[in-house]
Amino acid sequence: MATRTFMNINDAKRLIGCKADVGRWALVFCRITESYYAEGLANEYKLGYVTRRHKKMVSSPLVILHFILICVTLHCNNLAEAKTNVRPNIVLILTDDLDVSIGGMIPLVKTKKLIGDAGITFTNTFVASPLCCPSRASILTGKYPHNHHVVNNTLEGNCSSTAWQKTQEPDSFPAFLQKHGTYQTFFAGKYLNEYGSKKAGGVEHVPPGWDHWFALERNSKYYNYTLSVNGRAQRHGQNYSEDYLTDVLANISIDFLENKSNRRPFFMMVSTPAPHSPWTAAPQYESSFSNVKAPRDPNFNIHGKDKHWLIRQAKTPMTNSSVEFLDNAYRKRWRTLLSVDDLVEKVVKKLEVRGELSNTYIIFTSDNGYHTGQFSLPMDKRQLYEFDIRVPLLVRGPDIKPNQTSSLLVANVDLGPTILDIAGYNVNETKMDGMSFLPIMIGKGNSSTWRSDVLVEYEGEGSNISDPACPLLGPGVSECFPDCVCEDSYNNTYACVRTVSQAANLQYCEFDDNEVFVEVYNLTADPFQLSNIAKSIDQEVLEKMNHRLMMLQSCSGQSCRTPGVYDSKFRFDPRLMFSSLVPHRNKLRQTLK
Repeated sequence: MATRTFMNINDAKRLIGCKADVGRWALVFCRITESYYAEGLANEYKLGYVTRRHKKMVSSPLVILHFILICVTLHCNNLAEAKTNVRPNIVLILTDDLDVSIGGMIPLVKTKKLIGDAGITFTNTFVASPLCCPSRASILTGKYPHNHHVVNNTLEGNCSSTAWQKTQEPDSFPAFLQKHGTYQTFFAGKYLNEYGSKKAGGVEHVPPGWDHWFALERNSKYYNYTLSVNGRAQRHGQNYSEDYLTDVLANISIDFLENKSNRRPFFMMVSTPAPHSPWTAAPQYESSFSNVKAPRDPNFNIHGKDKHWLIRQAKTPMTNSSVEFLDNAYRKRWRTLLSVDDLVEKVVKKLEVRGELSNTYIIFTSDNGYHTGQFSLPMDKRQLYEFDIRVPLLVRGPDIKPNQTSSLLVANVDLGPTILDIAGYNVNETKMDGMSFLPIMIGKGNSSTWRSDVLVEYEGEGSNISDPACPLLGPGVSECFPDCVCEDSYNNTYACVRTVSQAANLQYCEFDDNEVFVEVYNLTADPFQLSNIAKSIDQEVLEKMNHRLMMLQSCSGQSCRTPGVYDSKFRFDPRLMFSSLVPHRNKLRQTLK
């Protein structure tokens, strides 16, 4: 018979009957006894880990019996502990720039089948800010941007800065999970856009809350990147089989599932680069969707005549070259998502094989949406419209009935509270602004007990000098395309109340500019946001929405979850409308100096 070897203590733990986190010698005894029982006494003298003293010990039938009793006891204890471990596992799969309004979920056939069809799909899920770093900060902290102070994707905007590390990371939900010692935690993929910056600790910095850390340095890439592997740099090149990031993340995740402790529940967060630019597809998918084009919805390639000046400056109709460029980008985005679909399938199948799927919540979502040609804006995010602020949210797990759809209003500030709620922690003891949607998923929540509005905030960015290619635009703009259409500016700074209730499906937004420009949309009558009704809507509604917006922009924790304008419990106090509320963005600038 073949001789087996004792490789190391972790390998030994995975052998039959010795899966518990027991002592080294107990494992040796277990393994010796099991081998004797299975193969007979003679084979044991061939094993390299049996010492002379062990040979003398195991020569006695009485000692062998003792060994058997030890192993039976350990194995039974292991089974007993496994049965008492009722806390479910949690997997969060976060994509980068995945829209839901312009068809982003269409390529994800397996994801929809394995998560959405097996659980619940939320159709009204919004981000606190339509930009990567502020949105991801909201996911991690459960806070709106005015409370976590991340305003853009730069260190100066508090993205993975030392200030963020000192003030916000210790209060993130992974830190809370780890601090209480119950969950083993794993992260792989894109963290924050400036993570790994030398000015903020480099890749040596491992945020609190993570037992296993495989984080991408800086922004999304597919090849030629660096991972922080528990604080050590691991560089990758251009070899598909070894380096394609989405597949690397899938393999790392599977390794974790195979080698983790079985005595504690786990939280696993996998953050893919797709479908973020540079939209590099895996070789096998490079020719997929060759005939697909960006959707020609009613708001595609039209002039936003009643919108903020930044939208009005877009050239309509777009040039043929611009349309061709964005169609090509749209196809490339879809191609990258096919590897995400494969990743989801691998994770779900591995959980199923291990017998852990039925006790695992799997959450699939994105950090923000995207646009390709809407209102003649070529491509980006950052705008207040549905295509940029609405994201997919699919969840499966224990007690979630399959094939459910919920139209209740959810925001990404709710992810942290929900994960903590699943883990058995009291969300009210945290500083989070969001609320747990676990009751909705398991059928214990309804519209009468749920919120009716959420806050969306964005602080625009611009250059201090004019773009030489577009001198007529002057300073203050950014993200400009060759035809001088710009996607951002300093005064593209806004805050919105997004309302979804039985009485209204409304968006109210104010810009922090010289005009104090206002945009209002009735999404029931106008789902593509073609008509700004700010000048025609009832003045009382405008006043109430303005009041509500001021309240939300200054809220913190529980005060962020108070009744909205269309909630029966809402109370309107005009005296609060013109309080000495200093715009929070000025406070943020002072905080970050």
